[in-house]
Amino acid sequence: MSPAIEVIHLTKTYKTNHSPAVADLNLTVETGEIFGLLGPNGAGKSTTLECILGTRKADSGTVSVLGLNPKSQRRKLYEEVGVQFQEGSYQDRITVKEICEETECLYKTYDDYRLLLEKFNLSHKLTSPVNELSGGERQRLSIILALIPRPKLVFLDELTTGLDTYARKEVWEILKELKKQGLTIFLTSHFMDEIEILCDRIGILKIGNLIFTGTVEEAKKVSGQESLENAYLWFTGELKEELEHESI
Repeated sequence: MSPAIEVIHLTKTYKTNHSPAVADLNLTVETGEIFGLLGPNGAGKSTTLECILGTRKADSGTVSVLGLNPKSQRRKLYEEVGVQFQEGSYQDRITVKEICEETECLYKTYDDYRLLLEKFNLSHKLTSPVNELSGGERQRLSIILALIPRPKLVFLDELTTGLDTYARKEVWEILKELKKQGLTIFLTSHFMDEIEILCDRIGILKIGNLIFTGTVEEAKKVSGQESLENAYLWFTGELKEELEHESI
């Protein structure tokens, strides 16, 4: 089976920076897996995601998503892909029902948004204006909108930011069930417990360079750390800084 995402020698440099935002990145995400991309702020996660989706042009390298070129075949690709971004902007006073119906209209095939609202515990907000939802409710709605087109692959950016502990666990269970149904999930997160519970494999970015790919257990083994959090800090060079700070 072909990979869901294949990135080869991807490089992107902005005019304002001397160093590449992403440097010669090679990455493969297998069909049916949950892959987590980690890295400090400014490491290149957003640039990588944008280049994969074709919303930003890379300087060099190739990207294939579901066997399609995200630049030249974007319209066809977006029939198969769902995207949830951390920050979403909506029309003033638009309701949950209206934004879900508008999203449905963009696709030939789609899932019943009412069932998704029920699954994510938002049915009671059907007629509420989106701008009156809490941060956690808006985050759940953004995930629902990404799932409406019945995608083969979904991109989730900081998916449980703003959710309480119970809501986070609910979302995790839903995503694990969707994976069982064949959905491929590419996510970014700063929550190590979330990564450990959900991800089959992870990638760690540092200053535009992909410095590790593998399983959580492999990350712990290579770093010699017992926890994923410390393994992540070891790879990014922050563990030493943290230990030095504690010793002061």
